[in-house]
Amino acid sequence: RTLPAAVPGITFLSGGQSEEEATRNLNAMNKLYPNAPWKLSFSFGRALQASVLKAWDGKTENVEAAQKLFYALSKANGDASLGKFEGEHPATT
Repeated sequence: RTLPAAVPGITFLSGGQSEEEATRNLNAMNKLYPNAPWKLSFSFGRALQASVLKAWDGKTENVEAAQKLFYALSKANGDASLGKFEGEHPATT
């Protein structure tokens, strides 16, 4: 049984995974099925929020560092959505 090709995408929840696990699992799915008729993705909350909120910590002086981390995480997950993420994960560097 499969989903019809007319379904635009399949979005998985990333709960229970670390940010790095969520990114790497998304990357693995998209590497494994590069020509899937659907967009394979996941709820990005886990992969984008935790480290950024921790880096920001509600302090004005941390805004720039948190924004840079958010950009790096967004780039990593964008690459993972194409099956092209490689290297160190921004949340662990």
